[in-house]
Amino acid sequence: MLGTMIALRREGALAVATLVRPPVNAIDEEWLSCLEGVLDRLEGIAVLLLRSEQRAFSAGADLELMRSRFDTPAGRQRMVGFVREMQRVFARLEAAPQVTLAELGGPALGGGLELALACDLRIAAEEARLGLPEARLGLVPGAGGTQRLPRIAGEAVAKRLILGAEVVTGAQAVELNIVQWAVPSAELEARARSIAQDIAALPGAALAEAKACIGAAHGYERELEATATLLAQDATQARVRAFLEKRRPAAPAPAPALRGRSRTARSAARRRPAR
Repeated sequence: MLGTMIALRREGALAVATLVRPPVNAIDEEWLSCLEGVLDRLEGIAVLLLRSEQRAFSAGADLELMRSRFDTPAGRQRMVGFVREMQRVFARLEAAPQVTLAELGGPALGGGLELALACDLRIAAEEARLGLPEARLGLVPGAGGTQRLPRIAGEAVAKRLILGAEVVTGAQAVELNIVQWAVPSAELEARARSIAQDIAALPGAALAEAKACIGAAHGYERELEATATLLAQDATQARVRAFLEKRRPAAPAPAPALRGRSRTARSAARRRPAR
């Protein structure tokens, strides 16, 4: 347990981080520190599954924190500093070499959805509510929402949700490409765990290099660098060798030699009209 807000459990190459701050996993400085503690403890981990045991995945910034800083210029500047810290920690999550999967079983709103958008993969309950409704308060999604949602779902979808302060269901979110999977809530935990375990069974080094290639500015060159790095590793060589030895096709048998003229030639001779 990292403080009283996030529980971390390791299962081989899979780490499961469970958000446990009641009632809605509200985000404040202590919560961000706990998330950084999770990221500090991922050595040897290939996949991080981020989930919640509360009724919400996360409802975003702590309202008490906002109330305490709202009334004075100094307080509002501290609030801007807090949002900057959210940006920094979420960027660190996004850049982690591990594959990250957010399991959205309940509302993911404001900073809660921005947290999920910083993950590589998202699976939601069909009934879950997702949105960036900050415009209703006269604000913007300041922890990366205006930047990541257009990249993930396209500018049109981002404008629809952000400018309209629209909240959608998980079933709608998968159609809008905000999440990759949506399942009934009763199936969510098992399906998320299955996806995470399947990915964690793959070579961690290959996953990390593939993730780096996908986000690279000069992707083709980065692919070549990744290929060279992986081919030099003993584990990769063993996997490729086993694959080739198992799947190597048998050499084709030589065609039997024909005596005299070939069958084709004999056929042609039989068809040639007599003169």
